[in-house]
Amino acid sequence: MRIAFLVAPEGIEQVELTEPWAAVGAAGGTPVLVSTRTGQVQAFHHLDKADTFPVDQVVGETSVEEYDGLVLPGGVANPDALRLDDDAVAFVKAFFDAGKPVAAICHAPWTLIEADVLRGRTLTSWPSLRTDIRNAGGTWVDEQVKICTGGPNTLITSRKPDDLKAFCEALLSEFGKTDA
Repeated sequence: MRIAFLVAPEGIEQVELTEPWAAVGAAGGTPVLVSTRTGQVQAFHHLDKADTFPVDQVVGETSVEEYDGLVLPGGVANPDALRLDDDAVAFVKAFFDAGKPVAAICHAPWTLIEADVLRGRTLTSWPSLRTDIRNAGGTWVDEQVKICTGGPNTLITSRKPDDLKAFCEALLSEFGKTDA
């Protein structure tokens, strides 16, 4: 199980990166940090700088065929920056087109909105995204974790860091079902 973790160069909510990353590793998978630039990314604890993490792959130099699934951590600035990067948006959309599972937490669905992959899908997020999700054709629900199979792929979403245990369990379960 090789899983891409797509993040912007800064603004990632650290725990939304590190907990799913650790869960994938503990399950015997290979997490790969993908970003829009080489070097390191700057994570945050809400609004305070936290740790930095080395980038493994640049999004424009890798492809969906190399991965079994995609994780999109949150943080307000992270998905906001990703949705402005054409390569990042195309990379996200490619997972849906390929039928591969995607897991997104907190503010991460902003990138899904930009990729135009939410029509007819049911998902959750940080509550402030509910109108954006509805405007993008999705159905927003207030649940700890939502697994939506009503589309070309499985979409796993959660609202916030407090939901990480359920989020990690769901993504491991669903990512393990892939034949890739």
